[in-house]
Amino acid sequence: MTDRDILPDNFKPVHYDLAIKDLDFKNWSYKGTVRIDGEIVKATSEVVLNTLELKLLNSKIVVSQGKSDGSWESTTFAEDTKTQRSTITFPQQLPVSANASLTIDFTGVLNHDMAGFYRSQYKPAAPAAASVPRDEEFHYMLSTQFEACDARRAFPCFDEPNLKATFDFAIEIPDDQVALSNMPVKETKPVQGGKKLVSFERSPVMSTYLLAWAVGDFEYVEAFTGREYNGKKLPVRVYTTRGLKEQGRWALEHAPKIIDYFSEQFEIDYPLPKSDILAVHEFTHGAMENWGLVTYRMTAILFDEKLSEARFRNRIAYVVAHELAHQWFGNLVTMDWWDELWLNEGFATWAGWLATDHLHPDWEVWPQFINEGMDQAFSLDSVRSSHPIQVEVRDALDVNQIFDKISYLKGCSMIRMLASNLGIKTFLKGIAIYLKKHAYGNAKTEALWNALSEASGVDVNSLMQPWIEKVGFPVLTVTEGKQQISVKQSRFLSTGDVKPEDDQTIWWVPLAVKGKVGSQGIEPLTLTAKESTIDGVSEEFYQLNANATGFYRVNYPVSRLKLLGTQLQHLTTEDKIFITGSAADLAFSGYATTGALLSFIQGLKSETHYRVLSQALDSIATLKSIFGDDEQVNKGLEKFTLELIDKALKQVGWEGPKDEDFNTSLLRKRLLLTAIANSHEEVGSNAFQRWSAYQSKPSESPIAADLRAPVYRAAILKDPANAVAALKKEWFTTPAIDGKEICLQALGHTHDEGLIKDVLLPFLFSTSPPASAADSIPPADMHILAGVLAANRVGRPLLWAYLRDNWAQFEAKLGGNPIVVDRMVNVSLPKFTDLESLRDIESFFAGVSTKGFDRTLEQVKDKIRGRAAYKMRDSYGVREWLVANGYA
Repeated sequence: MTDRDILPDNFKPVHYDLAIKDLDFKNWSYKGTVRIDGEIVKATSEVVLNTLELKLLNSKIVVSQGKSDGSWESTTFAEDTKTQRSTITFPQQLPVSANASLTIDFTGVLNHDMAGFYRSQYKPAAPAAASVPRDEEFHYMLSTQFEACDARRAFPCFDEPNLKATFDFAIEIPDDQVALSNMPVKETKPVQGGKKLVSFERSPVMSTYLLAWAVGDFEYVEAFTGREYNGKKLPVRVYTTRGLKEQGRWALEHAPKIIDYFSEQFEIDYPLPKSDILAVHEFTHGAMENWGLVTYRMTAILFDEKLSEARFRNRIAYVVAHELAHQWFGNLVTMDWWDELWLNEGFATWAGWLATDHLHPDWEVWPQFINEGMDQAFSLDSVRSSHPIQVEVRDALDVNQIFDKISYLKGCSMIRMLASNLGIKTFLKGIAIYLKKHAYGNAKTEALWNALSEASGVDVNSLMQPWIEKVGFPVLTVTEGKQQISVKQSRFLSTGDVKPEDDQTIWWVPLAVKGKVGSQGIEPLTLTAKESTIDGVSEEFYQLNANATGFYRVNYPVSRLKLLGTQLQHLTTEDKIFITGSAADLAFSGYATTGALLSFIQGLKSETHYRVLSQALDSIATLKSIFGDDEQVNKGLEKFTLELIDKALKQVGWEGPKDEDFNTSLLRKRLLLTAIANSHEEVGSNAFQRWSAYQSKPSESPIAADLRAPVYRAAILKDPANAVAALKKEWFTTPAIDGKEICLQALGHTHDEGLIKDVLLPFLFSTSPPASAADSIPPADMHILAGVLAANRVGRPLLWAYLRDNWAQFEAKLGGNPIVVDRMVNVSLPKFTDLESLRDIESFFAGVSTKGFDRTLEQVKDKIRGRAAYKMRDSYGVREWLVANGYA
């Protein structure tokens, strides 16, 4: 692509030797020297590289020409903060040479923005080493986050994914602390002043964004792989700040097994001599796949057997598998440029679930992916302002916005659809061919398709091209005839206003038909034209997209959908989830009615599977959030919901046996929460009694980990003022790793306007200090409370008004990290259901710079348009159905 904003190609880096010293914990700064060995490809007097928030002090270049060396120094640095580059101008033209060595001395900042080389604050779980930096409120640890384009914040470098090099790294630290990096420690030398210089082994060839290091009061738990690598079992360690290492055991049970599993599946041994995991106290994403030193948000890696909620077992197992898949797919073979980010993320998402399923078949993770993952991909990809999987990316601020549901979840859906059609074994064979062919290099999507074609004998490129290069997905509209159906594909838009120019793509659609006469299983038919007729289809029962491996929606005739609701014995768990999700999306967009969706869900009253009920409850929650302003409709939907969950709720009750299966414990929490949110008197008062007992004698009446969410919700609804104060305190003092998250989620559900305005919004947006840390949510967690407030009918307009009126303060709190700003816009605004709010949002953002979240903002507006259109179109129909069916 010609419009990439990339560095000039006159200097090509081959190796970095980076040393960091003089860490200053008072002024939060450091000094560094980097020597970059490489070649001068074109004669030039300028070297341009990436820098951000660094000060270059001096530079020297040595150029070898045959037997003689030329050497030049320069302090002529021109920094361009907009393009995040510095130009070093030398006094004369540098000749073309295969051996050039550029050395730069610089100073940097230990920022508090979760990007580059940064500091994280935490409250120590055990007395800390003497040298650990601290203030009245917190202790600090240091770590790095370089993806996508933040290595340049830590040291001057050629910060693009295809400018790979090897790295030597050394760092000077207090001698009672620990330093980690991608590779094992090579040597440790004592330095004056109670310090030591820790040097690490040379890394393999890799992209700058995968380099990592950390410094802190760390301890670890260790295990080893089952397989041997170069004659030895590999050490796998989970590092935490002191006092937390035992909570790394659950992750440690998984990581070595996953390394062995992927080494076998990908037919390439794990490429490094060790695998470290580090829990980082403040973190933007869930985790980062730095080669050999993967960093994690606390709740994505630590699990306390006594205090943690069961669902975090699943989250940790999956995130560990996702990040380890990257050690091959992303790290060993890297995308050529950020426009193919999906290659990394879509694949790691799929492989993460594949490995989790391998280790925990009883968890049924593919139904989970359809309910949680595919559904979110459909939701984003059904708006006009979505983007193709492979998307033009110009520069650093642009790339941050595509770490989204398209790159991860639609990407994974594409891989799953293709793998299911080629067969998993064949697919993995193709992956192995791809990884071997491009090891330690970069590759484009086409190279993956070529390898899969080689393994399968299928022309994968032509099947997948529209899916990768075009935006959106199809809805298949089914028309029934005598023992036949005709199927027509057209672009699906949630706003329901597809124009001819929106509907140009013809997708390859794997139909996976059940119910062909004389066939027992699934017929692997495909649709490769706008429409087609399928003969010999049973009139009693048939179904498209069996097992939900295809990424599309199916619009059945209304009578057929209702019939399917009575034929659940023919449907797999995946099928039930998929049909419910389809019916909900079709009602939303106007292809079908909400009555048809509710009639189908009525058929699920005997259902007790967690994921099926989850999908149904998610669909009803959307209806409540769009039509619930009408009290009659709200009450009707509450009654409908309680009837749907009645059977399952009676089965699970409040307590389960000790060895209860994983999905049942998740189901209990969901059903209790749903009962409380829908005014179930008995469950609500039982939950509130537990809360009151806990408030009066916390040590005698603790709340079980999985019951915190329902009990907190009951308290917030019944006694908001006291519950908000108590939960804010609990948020600050909880010893549970997931406790903060669960408190924030509960707080956002209050319907008390005064509390939201006077307590929660200042708590969400305040910058601490001068406020105390007990009164300010750190940037990494702001989206948790904001997302719940945005979904709350009372909270939504208040949150927007506060954000709008205090935009400068908000940017001051988060401006150092554009990813967090983008995420806040994404969670705070899309739930409006009226065009007046949309106009207000549009007019406000017309007056501020939206660089860094412009894509996300367009998607938010489209989502509001869709919700507003649905509300206007179907309000009457929803009320009518509820009245006719005795719910209102």
